[in-house]
Amino acid sequence: MPDTATIKELLEAGAHFGHQTSRWHPRMKKYIFTKRNGIHIIDLEQTATMLDRACQFIKELVAAGGKILFVGTKKQAQDIIAEEATRCGMYYINQRWIGGVLTNFTTIQSRIDYLVRLEDQQARGDFNRLPKKEALKLNEEIERLNRFMGGFKEMTSLPDAIFVVDPVKEAIALAEAIRMDIPIIAIVDTNCNPNNIDFPIPANDDAIRAIKLMTTKIADAVMEGKTGGEASAPAGEPADTAGSPDAAGTNNSTEDMETTAKEEQ
Repeated sequence: MPDTATIKELLEAGAHFGHQTSRWHPRMKKYIFTKRNGIHIIDLEQTATMLDRACQFIKELVAAGGKILFVGTKKQAQDIIAEEATRCGMYYINQRWIGGVLTNFTTIQSRIDYLVRLEDQQARGDFNRLPKKEALKLNEEIERLNRFMGGFKEMTSLPDAIFVVDPVKEAIALAEAIRMDIPIIAIVDTNCNPNNIDFPIPANDDAIRAIKLMTTKIADAVMEGKTGGEASAPAGEPADTAGSPDAAGTNNSTEDMETTAKEEQ
């Protein structure tokens, strides 16, 4: 099984802090444990359970040869997404989502081919024979295209699933994945609608430590899937009901935490 997070790890990462109570989405109610100081507190027992389910799904998907696209364009997630996706050998988008990455992949692929041709010309030294101004322009074009498409320029077909940090910010990516029937794994904060997400992971999607913890666990599951780790249970079904048997442990631990409002993004 993937080395999924414990309640203690989630607490230390601040994964239990939701948004202000005035900014919540009613459909997240089943994942909210309580509220303190005007902030919703997420039920971390459900978080741990659903993270484990998502990791199990990813492990089995990757073991069968599936590919994952990591998506996180908010400032706190950019470096983490690039680092973890690269570590586990998967694709990523950590700058602006380019419309049509999933729904108009043929056109996007033509732009990737153009980038690869430019890089080949650059490697062969063809730019050295061009006027300096033109060569500089082409180098800047390579840099720009790599900034937006470098994380998935090796992707020759649609991914088998996407992992998203902050579905509210990545609404276009979500809409495209739903339209193309691509499974979605996502960190959902208290302002998100979890209903359209196949494997929601209720947690703070603004804190860097929480994003790092979740993304690392997902990347670890990918790597375990690649090594052919033996699964002890079938992949979890898309979850829309995850009961919280007894959140007392979470409550006791949370009492010891300073429940200050997280910085509004």
